[in-house]
Amino acid sequence: MVYIDPPYNTGHDFVYKDRFGDTLENYIEQAGLMGQSNADTSGSYHANWCSMMYPRLRLARELLADDGAIFVSIDDNEVTNLTKLMDEIFGERNRIALICHKARASVSNDKIISPNHNTIAFYAKNIESLEAIRKTIGLDPNLEGFDLDDADGRGAYRLVPVDGPGGAKKGNPFFEFLGVEGYWRFSKETMQKKYEEGLVVKRGNSLYQKYYQSAAKQTRRTVTTWWDDAGLTSTATSRLKELMGGATFDTPKPIELLERMLKMITFSSDDCIVMDFFSGSATLAHAVMNINREYGGQRKFILVQLPEILDSKAAARELGYDNLCQIGEERIKRAGDLIVSEINESNKQLALGELPITIPDVGFRVLKLDSSGILCPEPGRLLLERVKPDRTDQDIIFEMMLKWGLELTYPIEKMEINGYECYSIAGDALICCMKPGLTVQTLNEIAELEPDRVLMLDSILDDTLKLNALQIFKRVEERTQKKIDLRTV
Repeated sequence: MVYIDPPYNTGHDFVYKDRFGDTLENYIEQAGLMGQSNADTSGSYHANWCSMMYPRLRLARELLADDGAIFVSIDDNEVTNLTKLMDEIFGERNRIALICHKARASVSNDKIISPNHNTIAFYAKNIESLEAIRKTIGLDPNLEGFDLDDADGRGAYRLVPVDGPGGAKKGNPFFEFLGVEGYWRFSKETMQKKYEEGLVVKRGNSLYQKYYQSAAKQTRRTVTTWWDDAGLTSTATSRLKELMGGATFDTPKPIELLERMLKMITFSSDDCIVMDFFSGSATLAHAVMNINREYGGQRKFILVQLPEILDSKAAARELGYDNLCQIGEERIKRAGDLIVSEINESNKQLALGELPITIPDVGFRVLKLDSSGILCPEPGRLLLERVKPDRTDQDIIFEMMLKWGLELTYPIEKMEINGYECYSIAGDALICCMKPGLTVQTLNEIAELEPDRVLMLDSILDDTLKLNALQIFKRVEERTQKKIDLRTV
């Protein structure tokens, strides 16, 4: 699942000034608009926004699983253009709904009509694949109103009408049953069977079916396009302020809103990955941890955010934050700590025989996009050190994990082999030798572990050790028939 809350193009400074063809600076100079923000008087007001969104939406589609879905929040400024973009990229047939989310309760008296909602564009990558899991898409069932119980072991139930709405137009059969004529949901034979089983009863001049709570628990509640119970921006702002110890972000999305999307899409896939590449205050990460806590599972999140510099007068500056990424990172830390604290407190008050609540994984990694830390020598030149001097061991390890296609969530552990300190990634998926002091004996012991991959810095190897390394790993490959990918940088 992908969720994004992109810039709403309200005329304020536009951070995402991508260049497509003609440069923005050249356009502003030609149009005589130098020094303005993306104002609605700009000849490229909507074009700037669409040019920024189009490649990101295309990439989002590529990242989605075949049965994945995307939600995009937007206001009235660009809802029309967003819909056109998404219709082109995802296809009109994959548009599931345009959801109306009531985001504010207060009224703007300076408007002709007060805007109290945002629109959420909900699209599937492949509607057929999403249809295959349709029964799991929805919300938790409403288990209220099951007040009747016949003490027959079937449990609590409530009565629901058994008549067939729509009558003949819907193909519902018409007949008399227990002295009542009408169109019914079931055939006469099925009605008779249910009556004999005690599932159909007569109350007054109407017939009802017993709907048991146990059956309701197995169903998902259908979602509508009107969300007036998914949290308000004002409430979200207050809660974030309380969590962070002060004001940090003006318009965070309500956590209930993101939790609803997660409940809808990830109910049957509790180990999926969800993504937000306009992550802002990191509400999605908070929601994922909450859902893992409530339902179990190992849902993971990937958040992407430009390190947007905060205004010098922003309240978050007083709390020590310089950019938006710092706010998101701290919010994830505090949300995780809060979840762990609440679970630990609940586990102290367990009833006799009650099992303790499992603490979900609240760990995360923060990575920054940068240039390669590995220098490429020019033709005819020899480099004694190929690693840039400002890079750490972990910088190089993460870069090589990407190049090898390893997940960046894999555990990285320091280990000692024959007194030599090296790194082990995901067990023996990758062993990295980054420090001087590597010996033939250590190489032999590493080879005996039969790792999938081995990385060594070229600067810690002399010619003899390189040759020995090749021979050592070759012998292990011949003996085990397992390929070991050996690389030096």
